[in-house]
Amino acid sequence: MDTADRKIVELLQEDARLPLKSIADKVSLTSPTVSARIDRLEKDGVITGYRASVNPEVFDYRIKAFINLEVEPVRKKEFYPYITDCPNVIECNCVTGDYSMLMEVVFHTTSELDQFIGQLQHFGRTKTQIVFSTSVEHRGIPLGDTRIPILEQEEEKG
Repeated sequence: MDTADRKIVELLQEDARLPLKSIADKVSLTSPTVSARIDRLEKDGVITGYRASVNPEVFDYRIKAFINLEVEPVRKKEFYPYITDCPNVIECNCVTGDYSMLMEVVFHTTSELDQFIGQLQHFGRTKTQIVFSTSVEHRGIPLGDTRIPILEQEEEKG
């Protein structure tokens, strides 16, 4: 991947509906060249899909939570098909630590969330955190400068 490919991916992460002409102008290439590069990036598995970002509250999903679940390794074969079929599970990750699964879920009510947690406990111990607010929404991966910003510390006054 060269600089133009990285810029194309960055632009598409910001707005997947950006017209080819706009992308071409921003990377100083022709529209057919940009189209060919996007096709190659898709074929090579760099770009894996396109999705619309949707406001869950418009569809009355008022409860967002993260659920940790401790699943014994022998139960994963049973767990994975179950969790794949749960439409309220936005994401499920196998993770390190005390719990083996970390899920992001959305529900209309806390009662629905509680019922789901009860079902999950069939697979193991859970720990749930309900989200009050989100300061950084899902966004694309950083392709440029990946340095972590350094917080400025106040000088001690003495």
